Amino acid sequence: MGAFEGKGPLSGFKIIELAGIGPGPFCGMMLADMGAEVIRVERIGAAQATQAPKDVLTRNRRSIAVDLKSPAGVEAILRLVEKADGLIEGFRPGVTERLGLGPQDCQDKNPRLVYGRMTGWGQEGPMAQAAGHDINYISLAGALHAIGRNGERPVPPLNLVGDFGGGGMLLAYGMVCGMLEATKSNQGQVIDAAMVDGTAALMAMFYSMSASGVFDTERGTNMLDGGAHFYDTYETADGEYISIGSIEPQFYALLMEKAGLDADYFQPQMDRGRWGELKARLTEVFLTKTQAQWCEIMEGSDVCFAPVLNLIDAADHPHNKARNSYQTVGGMLQQSPAPRFSRTQAADIVPPRVPGEDTAAVLADYGLTEEEVANLTSAGVVAGK
Repeated sequence: MGAFEGKGPLSGFKIIELAGIGPGPFCGMMLADMGAEVIRVERIGAAQATQAPKDVLTRNRRSIAVDLKSPAGVEAILRLVEKADGLIEGFRPGVTERLGLGPQDCQDKNPRLVYGRMTGWGQEGPMAQAAGHDINYISLAGALHAIGRNGERPVPPLNLVGDFGGGGMLLAYGMVCGMLEATKSNQGQVIDAAMVDGTAALMAMFYSMSASGVFDTERGTNMLDGGAHFYDTYETADGEYISIGSIEPQFYALLMEKAGLDADYFQPQMDRGRWGELKARLTEVFLTKTQAQWCEIMEGSDVCFAPVLNLIDAADHPHNKARNSYQTVGGMLQQSPAPRFSRTQAADIVPPRVPGEDTAAVLADYGLTEEEVANLTSAGVVAGK
C-alpha cells in the first residue's frame, strides 16, 4: 500500500466511502487522517479526469471508479464490503437500497459491517426526502436563529455547523462508536447521522442556559452571541479586527487594565442594560491602535484575546507554526490531522488521488483476481488505473 500504509489510532480498520460532497468526504477525511483505510468509490465518469482534485476533504485515501448502476459494479463493491469494517454514504434515504447497496444488502455479505448514513433531515420524518443544505438544517434545528446581530437577520456561519460539526464529525464519531461496539458484539448496525440531530446536539449548552433563564431567544442580546461588550469582535485602527472573550471577573479586570480603562465605569460587568453603552466605549478604544499594537499589549495574557485572522494568515501565526497546525501538501495549504495522539501519531498527509487511480490495486487487495478486474474494465464497469 506504500504511502497509504496505516498509521494512527484507527489503523487496521477498513471503510468503504461511496463518494459524495461536503459532510461525507469530511467524515472520510477524519477517519483516514486517524489511520483507517478508507476506499473512496467514485462514479465511473469521474475516472475521465487527468488531475487530482484540489480537495483537502479527499486526502489520505485511495480512489476507485465503479459504475454503481451496473449489477456487476454493485457486486464488485459487495466484494469489498465483505472485508470492510464500515461503509459511509450520503445519498437521500432509499437510494442505496435501490442500487442494491443498502444496509441489508451489505450486512447480508458482512454481518459485522457498520453502515453509516449521512443526511440533512435523517432517514425518516416528513422532510426526509426533501432537498436541503446546511443553512436549512441549522435553521430547523434552532441554531441559525441564534447567530447574528440584534435587530438584523441571521448570519450563516459558513457551513461549519451543519455540514461539518453537526454532520461529518457526527458521522465520524458514530462510525468509531459503532466499530468499537462491533469488536465486542461481533455485529454491525446502521448509523443514522442527521445534520438536524447533530446541530441540536451542538446547541445543548444553550438549552441549559435557556432553562436557567440566562439565554434569550432574541438574537444578539446574550453573553455569547455578540450582545455582551466583553465577548465580541472589534475593529482596529488599521481596519483589522480583534476578538475579546473576557467573561470571568479576573479576566475582565485584566482587560480593563490592559486597555487603560476606568474599571469603576465598566462595573457591574453583567448589567445587560449597559452592555450597549460599554460596547460603544470599547469600540472607540480599540480603534485607537492597530491590530498588531493590541497584540503586543494583550496577546498571550489572560485577557482572552486573539487577532481575527483569515484562513491564510492563520497558518503564519507563531503559535500555529510552533504547533505545525498547517501544512502545504500537493500545492494546497491545509490543516494538519487532529486530534493529536501521543503514541499512535497520524501518518504524513497523502494528497488527493485522481479519481479511479487505484481501481485495479484496490480490487486486487480485496480479493478480485486479475482476470476479474480485466473483465470488469473491458466491460466499462470499473475504470481508472
